[in-house]
Amino acid sequence: MRLNKYIAQAGIASRRKADELTLNGRVKINGAVFKSLGYDVQDGDVVEVDGIQISPSKVKIYIMLNKPKGYITSLSDEQGRPVVAELITDIEERLFPIGRLDYDTSGMLLMTNDGDFADKLMHPKHKVIKTYRARVSGTISKERIARLRKGVDIGGGIITAKAEVEVIKQGERSAIVEIKIYEGKNRQVRKMFAAVGNKVLDLERIAIGNLLLGHLKEGHYRKLSKNEIEHLKNI
Repeated sequence: MRLNKYIAQAGIASRRKADELTLNGRVKINGAVFKSLGYDVQDGDVVEVDGIQISPSKVKIYIMLNKPKGYITSLSDEQGRPVVAELITDIEERLFPIGRLDYDTSGMLLMTNDGDFADKLMHPKHKVIKTYRARVSGTISKERIARLRKGVDIGGGIITAKAEVEVIKQGERSAIVEIKIYEGKNRQVRKMFAAVGNKVLDLERIAIGNLLLGHLKEGHYRKLSKNEIEHLKNI
């Protein structure tokens, strides 16, 4: 089995992330640091990541977590901050997040030990739609909505793709807005609203594809149904 697939199926990270771990010298094979990509793991090989011996899991797990704010989308954190892995308490298999949510963003986060599934869902060519609900400061005008829908400059020469945007409620000092994007650039939604003059006060991801967060309580998680898994695989 190819090394990155071996690491992914052990529930450590997606294949692309597994390649990063290898290049960064965090993978050992038979006791020696291994930095070459494309190695095929042989029967009897001992594979370690960050000093922990791993092996692929035969049971595939897919869960939806309602991530609270104040958690890092990671399995560990050098600064000792809370990580999403700490919220998964009754599943023996190691699971890794599919994509990420910022520290100060809440909502739907999918986790799995199926590297192939994760890579397909994250690959930009599939244009998987993610829906966010944002509370933003001030008034959000029709002109600003039009700019967001068309795509805005979020810095570094990056122009976002077209987005679906709908104002849910406009209050005196803030507005509730739903925005649908398929890109996943760092802090993208916050930067998009900042580009048109509205600061994001609160941000939650409420859907991926047609999969809805629903009434799942913050900090809680559930396994995906067979139909939900098939929906995501077929996007």
